[in-house]
Amino acid sequence: MMKVKNQKSKIKNWEGMSLLEILIVVTLFAFLGLIVTGSIILSLQGSKKSEAQTKVSENLGYTMSIIERQIRNANSVPDCATNTDNHILNYTDQNGDATSFSCINMSGADPYVASGSGRLTPDDVLVTACNFTCAPGTAANPPTVSVFLEMQSAAGTGSQTTAISSSTQIQLRSY
Repeated sequence: MMKVKNQKSKIKNWEGMSLLEILIVVTLFAFLGLIVTGSIILSLQGSKKSEAQTKVSENLGYTMSIIERQIRNANSVPDCATNTDNHILNYTDQNGDATSFSCINMSGADPYVASGSGRLTPDDVLVTACNFTCAPGTAANPPTVSVFLEMQSAAGTGSQTTAISSSTQIQLRSY
């Protein structure tokens, strides 16, 4: 019987865990939780930045394509040589109607690009830079309009406010 008691007492010593062992395990799980949480947060921030850049890029491409198409098909740019305001470009469209592109509120709270009297860029995209530069045509060459636009997401903060820019030179076809 003595042998049985000694074996039982040895088993009892191995059944429980000490407070130090429990603290070590809890600390390891807390550390792993911090690492996983940090990587999830970084992944979500990267996803939001990517979404914002995609939205801005799509809006920039759309705006530039509208401007390019309208200017390329314009009949004339009447004040090309005398225009001193590079935030406005007046032109006569293919139907003979006077219209314009303009950069509105460039130093204000809600900067955007307008076509005629309508807003061309959406509310969730800010235009941070906008220039229209015109070079008058010669007998051999049509007038050339240079356009520079830079946009960023209106909703982004911190690293999500990356600006995307585009520039182009457009020659009038109907010169």
